[in-house]
Amino acid sequence: MLEKIDLSVTVDKETYKAAVAELGERLGVLQRELKQAGVPVIILFEGMGAAGKGTQINRLIQAMDPRGFSVFASNRPTEEELMRPFLWRYWIKTPAKGRTAIFDRSWYRSVQADRFDGLTKEKDILKAFQDILSFEKQLTDDGTVIIKLFLYISQEEQKKRFKKLAQSKETAWRVSDADWERNKEYHRYLRINEEMLERTDTEHAPWTIIEATDRNYAAMKVMSTVTERLDYELKKRKSQNEHAGEKSVGCVPGDKYKNGVLSGVDLSKRLTESEYKEELNRLQKRLEMLHSEIYRLRIPVVIGFEGWDAGGKGGAIKRLTSHLDPRGYQVNPTASPNDIEKVHHYLWRFWNNVPKAGHIAIFDRTWYGRVMVERIEGFCTEAEWKRAYQEINEMEAHMANAGAVVLKFWMHIDKDEQERRFKERMENPAKQWKITDEDWRNRAKWDLYEEAVNEMLVRTSTTYAPWIVVEGNDKHYARVKVLQTVVDAIEKKIKEVKKAEKQKD
Repeated sequence: MLEKIDLSVTVDKETYKAAVAELGERLGVLQRELKQAGVPVIILFEGMGAAGKGTQINRLIQAMDPRGFSVFASNRPTEEELMRPFLWRYWIKTPAKGRTAIFDRSWYRSVQADRFDGLTKEKDILKAFQDILSFEKQLTDDGTVIIKLFLYISQEEQKKRFKKLAQSKETAWRVSDADWERNKEYHRYLRINEEMLERTDTEHAPWTIIEATDRNYAAMKVMSTVTERLDYELKKRKSQNEHAGEKSVGCVPGDKYKNGVLSGVDLSKRLTESEYKEELNRLQKRLEMLHSEIYRLRIPVVIGFEGWDAGGKGGAIKRLTSHLDPRGYQVNPTASPNDIEKVHHYLWRFWNNVPKAGHIAIFDRTWYGRVMVERIEGFCTEAEWKRAYQEINEMEAHMANAGAVVLKFWMHIDKDEQERRFKERMENPAKQWKITDEDWRNRAKWDLYEEAVNEMLVRTSTTYAPWIVVEGNDKHYARVKVLQTVVDAIEKKIKEVKKAEKQKD
């Protein structure tokens, strides 16, 4: 495919200067309009080595207000980045609404240079492509404009540029042994890039090939591509149906999920005081040992807690962390998003708290707020919460693909037990802070929440990130079940990792 592209195209200086002046003025206007419209933009530059990505980025941003964009150079991942899912370092750099993020190389490194160098194994390539496609789809569905540019030069042109860079002390460092190796095996590397382009060229995030032999022609095409795409995206948004952005008003109770997962939960399960103390002591000690083991084996663990208000999330988390080394876990309480979080993709704030390998991240309420409270209260559109099921499944799959144990607990109690606990909190001065007017308002929408929860459990419980419904009317039983489930899951993962290590040997 790429070999059929004419790389001899050029442009004279007069044409280039006139075009860039006009395009630059238009780009400045578009940047201001995008800011006003609250549209986030990602522009990524990929391509062959020495194709001029840095040069083209510099030329592009000359027409832009530097207060409205950030440029990120994606080099080899650091040790810190290697200890998290490979998309983590890009998720945390996704732009806020109205801002632009420009990437000099990007998440495609894993299926491009790293694949060529053998750092990404062939068995993992399909998963990596799927993770990338999911990542881009989630961002564009949320309103981000993604412009992907692939700068292309021939083997001969690349070799000439490498030699010129290597001859100067000031630039020799820019040409590595790996660069020369890719030039030597140019056609194999080209095929890897062609597969990348073919697999990830989508309607919502298409690739544009930039013929980069003539730098002026390349700069003109880059700027033209960016301005045309941004102009198109703004016009598309302006012409959208006026009802497209209306808020969802919640869900209407129906029969589809009414008799769902929760209706079959046996809330009569109990433990005696002595049984509880014995099991609690045994499991906490076992978890203490396992914590050291997952750190040694570099296994990340993600544990999410959802449930009814007063369902026992806090008590379960307290017992879960009681014997853990505080340096190796983090409890992340999830409140309503703040102003910074609101101008990012709703998953952004959770990606910022993904644990590194060997550590545990516990979420007291999670990303599932999108399909529960945001759905019921109308804080997002119907289209947004409906597509969230797939987005969440894909996020959790990416964590699991990176080796994480992912567990999600729904702390379940009945309505009578909730009322009893609410009243107990109100009567106890030490616990009054736990009960708010919002808790009582949410209780009035019990049926709406029950339907939403049933749908959530069915649609997002997977083999790699299962939901565990915890019978919570008896706090003792609930806490032990949480601990036992976590212990079992970690033990299973440790066995898998050790088995894989033996097979390598």
